[in-house]
Amino acid sequence: MSIVKHIPNTITCLNLFSGCTASLLAVEGHLELAAALVLVASVFDFMDGLAARALKAYSAMGKELDSLADMVSFGLTPGLIAFGYLKIAILGDASVDFNPDELSISQMAILLSAFIIPIFSALRLAKFNVDERQAASFVGVPTPANAMFWASIPLVLYFGDYPFIVEWLNNPAIIIVAIVITSLLLTAEIPMFALKVKNLSWQDNKIRYLFLMSLVLLAVLVKWLVIPLVIFVYILFSMIDNLTKKK
Repeated sequence: MSIVKHIPNTITCLNLFSGCTASLLAVEGHLELAAALVLVASVFDFMDGLAARALKAYSAMGKELDSLADMVSFGLTPGLIAFGYLKIAILGDASVDFNPDELSISQMAILLSAFIIPIFSALRLAKFNVDERQAASFVGVPTPANAMFWASIPLVLYFGDYPFIVEWLNNPAIIIVAIVITSLLLTAEIPMFALKVKNLSWQDNKIRYLFLMSLVLLAVLVKWLVIPLVIFVYILFSMIDNLTKKK
């Protein structure tokens, strides 16, 4: 039993390891590999909770460790991916060294704006840990969902041909607006339904099934672009869910 109770925390550490490696890759300019490891980290993030429930291995330490791992994988890493795209927009290459001596104050400010993401991610995770309203659902966009948005950008560009996205990413103002909007959504007072299910009944999971069906339809219509759209579809369905519950 003593070994079993450490299984969820071990999986959480794999999430952290994936996030650390992803952050290193993002710093070195390998944005596609960093994005792929964010996806790997999200799998481990899902599995640690699943393991904890299956093995009844809950602990206060596990909850704190999960938040600390999420801060790296879903807070720091997406910030570094945004930092990489700002370097491309400002300096022409994500792998170029960050040398303050060769940058103007405005360039420094633009590049460092990427770290708004980890700051708001930390606020989101701290809020989640003390907010009793978020036991079965969420208030504000979860950090993994925000990380998926930023990780989706390099993957979409790698697998698909979207010149308009490349054009947008060459404009640092557009990237900064995206940073600010997605960061504010992390701490916004928007009730969000949880994707975890307790049973498979339609009545109890109607909003979740409709959400997944809409993603399948979008995937058929827009292909790889469905990935960055997930976060906005999630917000839309959460707002619809909130309105229907009030009636």
